Amino acid sequence: MATTKIQDESDKESTTSSITTMAENSTPRSWMSSTTNLSFSSSRRTSISTETPYNFSNSHKPHKSNQIPWELIKKLRVKTGQIKLEHFRLLRRVGSGDIGNVYVCEIRNPIIGNGWPENYTMSRGLLPQCFYAMKVVDKEALLIRKKLQRAEMEKEILGIIDHPFLPTLYAQFEASHYSCLVMEYCPGGDLHAARQRQPGKRFSISSAKFYGAEILLALEYLHMMGIVYRDLKPENVLVRADGHIMLSDFDLSFKCEVIPTLIKSKPKPNDQKNTTTCISKHSYCSLPIQPVLSCFLSPKIDQKIVEIQDHNSEIVAEPINARSRSFVGTHEYLAPEVISGQGHGSAVDWWTLGVFLYELIFGTTPFKGENNEKTLVNILKKPLTFPRIGISSTSKEYEEMVKVQDLISRLLVKNPKKRIGSLKGSVEIKRHEFFKGVNWALIRSIKPPEIPSDLVKLKTRNAAAVIPKLSKKQREEPYQIPQYFDYF
Repeated sequence: MATTKIQDESDKESTTSSITTMAENSTPRSWMSSTTNLSFSSSRRTSISTETPYNFSNSHKPHKSNQIPWELIKKLRVKTGQIKLEHFRLLRRVGSGDIGNVYVCEIRNPIIGNGWPENYTMSRGLLPQCFYAMKVVDKEALLIRKKLQRAEMEKEILGIIDHPFLPTLYAQFEASHYSCLVMEYCPGGDLHAARQRQPGKRFSISSAKFYGAEILLALEYLHMMGIVYRDLKPENVLVRADGHIMLSDFDLSFKCEVIPTLIKSKPKPNDQKNTTTCISKHSYCSLPIQPVLSCFLSPKIDQKIVEIQDHNSEIVAEPINARSRSFVGTHEYLAPEVISGQGHGSAVDWWTLGVFLYELIFGTTPFKGENNEKTLVNILKKPLTFPRIGISSTSKEYEEMVKVQDLISRLLVKNPKKRIGSLKGSVEIKRHEFFKGVNWALIRSIKPPEIPSDLVKLKTRNAAAVIPKLSKKQREEPYQIPQYFDYF
């Protein structure tokens, strides 16, 4: 049975009507915010709930800066001065969501084809075929539905994030009453569709660990940026051409303030348990630190660093004080504190991570009921149970199953204050036995469980069903802006 993403239009923390969160009516900030392959399919679970001025000079997107899609956009911006809809050719609609449609598109070759370096051109002298995903939002329609603020929040978040497992916003512009976002195109589809292709419609534990680890890093980064995601589910996890993931859809997210702290654990003389102590001489056990430290440290600072080398110190940047009373999310993934309406914070993302891992491994969500109402009751009252899977008790897979069930049990604690990750965020979760052995710094070097066919194979095999082949006349003909997009 299909479930829906829900949204209560009234935010109890505000005296005015709010579209998404408690943070929309304020100007929260993040300690990092001042620094400077997208494929969609029809979702099994849906949601209830001229170029725009944008300072690209302060948004270098370093992890994408040397790649062809980014270079093409920069060249287009230099040559035209202002990116517009007419510079793109929309090939086909690849997905639709609660606030907009997504089209796969490409830059019209004649616009910037001349003068492009030879090593970037195809044999015919034109630009290499490079696809983008364009999300088109009908602002007038969203205004009537009171969801325009959600689209604005998503655009704002996409404009500040820069992470390998999150979308890259290449350009944004207006066309009549439509708002267009040009992002990465992921040819691998989403993890929900990928799960349907697996034996028994479930991923192996090793595959779930890979995807869970990359999701954890994406959520960690978002929390460090003061962003609570609130909409994790397989349908929102896309697979890039290299097999790694990308988290999408930020219209239900909210921004808040986050202050990073440095916490030190000093071992007791018996070396059995660690106690948390303070690096500073103050009475509290964690202290704010500056987001950026100079490479040239003064002797006093250097001496302090030497003094703490004997301790296990760690940076925690988790928005533990963030609070919202909005009723948003997807039924099967809603955290108990969201349903109860008592207010929720970043811990909801760790709850959804637990449901996410459960679904990948067991092929269903843990509290799914006969209908949405029964599902919500189960989330609040039903104890967590795991289905039996035929695994030998002496196998390594059995050991991994025990570890992942323990992690899921800690993530799906109904009391958010006792949930793993609620205090130290991703730091606690990374240390769990299930993720033991994961090289977090080099995770992009790990071979993914599945690697989608690259674009060359895509063109030679069932190309007509994926991307329509255009004639020379079609490629060069003037672009006519349509009177409307197929939105609803």
